[in-house]
Amino acid sequence: MNPSPTAEPASSAASVSLSEIVAARLRIQGAVARTPCVESAALSELTGAHVFCKQEHLQRTGSFKERGARNALAQLTTEETQRGVIAASAGNHALGLSWHGRQMNIPVTVVMPRFAPLVKVARCRRFGANVVLHGDTFDEARSEAMRMAAVQELKYIHPFDDPHVIAGQGTLAFEILEQVPDADAIIVPIGGGGLLAGVATVLHALKPDLQIIGVEPANAACFAAGLQAGEPVHISTRFTLADGLAVAEAGRNTLQIAKPLVHRVVSVGEEALALAMLRLAELDKCVIEGAGATGLAAMLAGLLPDLAGKRVVLLLTGGNIDPLAHSRVIERGLAADGRIYRFDALISDRPGGLVHLSTVLAQAGANVTEIVHNRTFAGPDLSRVHVLCTVETRDRGHIAEVQTKLAEAGVELAGAERPLFAA
Repeated sequence: MNPSPTAEPASSAASVSLSEIVAARLRIQGAVARTPCVESAALSELTGAHVFCKQEHLQRTGSFKERGARNALAQLTTEETQRGVIAASAGNHALGLSWHGRQMNIPVTVVMPRFAPLVKVARCRRFGANVVLHGDTFDEARSEAMRMAAVQELKYIHPFDDPHVIAGQGTLAFEILEQVPDADAIIVPIGGGGLLAGVATVLHALKPDLQIIGVEPANAACFAAGLQAGEPVHISTRFTLADGLAVAEAGRNTLQIAKPLVHRVVSVGEEALALAMLRLAELDKCVIEGAGATGLAAMLAGLLPDLAGKRVVLLLTGGNIDPLAHSRVIERGLAADGRIYRFDALISDRPGGLVHLSTVLAQAGANVTEIVHNRTFAGPDLSRVHVLCTVETRDRGHIAEVQTKLAEAGVELAGAERPLFAA
């Protein structure tokens, strides 16, 4: 019997055993890549820990999600295989199903929010999936997927709360134990909790002294809310750079599995995420989406000071970010790092006023990248104009030097530096 169009199948929370994850590893072997997990000298120096990066962004679909997708698809009945599957996804689960569905000749339909990253939408279609864009949030996309599953008699594969998906994601932990056997801690990004539940099951059983730390965006901290309440809690999410983790409600299965195994869960803000994405691109030459950068963001934000000197594994879970979006994030990261500074100056509306400002900035060693000269909306004083100026700086200390030079030269700033992120 098919589920109702408005709700997922009701069931009690299911467990996932170590033996099921062992079986999943054998099932997906050869179909999913064994990704590198190497120490980053640059990130180790930056954080004070020995940082090892598990590079899941190097999977064929750019994300760890294909582990769970492949394991779930491999266990369909003959009838389910013929009819096809459907899923709601912000992108990476959809990509995993689309790619492996094509490899296994299984029809795949994915329902994505209308504002899902364009790169993920385009790639799902290239992999042959039927992509349906519906709603503004994951919850709206999920409701539509459930409705379509009932009407078209398709097998619904949950992106994180399906036991087969959880088991597939857990296979990653075996590789980590083989690649970094003396690891002290692992930092796991959390959306709905599928990766955390699968990885924690393996690590707790085989290396119980290893710290398992979950990290989620502060703007979508559903897992922490669920842990506190003891059951899934629906929260209101806000925009986050970690769009792959923007889930309003953690899974019932994932909560039950992970709660006794995870040591702690921390949340990171948007500025830390932007900085982490910048550092990964600049220092490790990795293009990582916000979800995959959360572990480094937690370390950069000073949330895990006790990991200094420890051997820490970061899961770089995905790299599927639109190039234009990535460039904007890098600019935000540069601004948060004090390497781009924008200010509004009041200068004389006479010949030489702009030259004077440019000279002061040159003497301060600040490279001007943009100037907007605003005469019409400069206020009642017709002798002065507003100049919105963007400059490149070395760091926040250099910004302070620029401000001092401007003040000494008699250049009045109309307001404080603009905030980079909403609270």
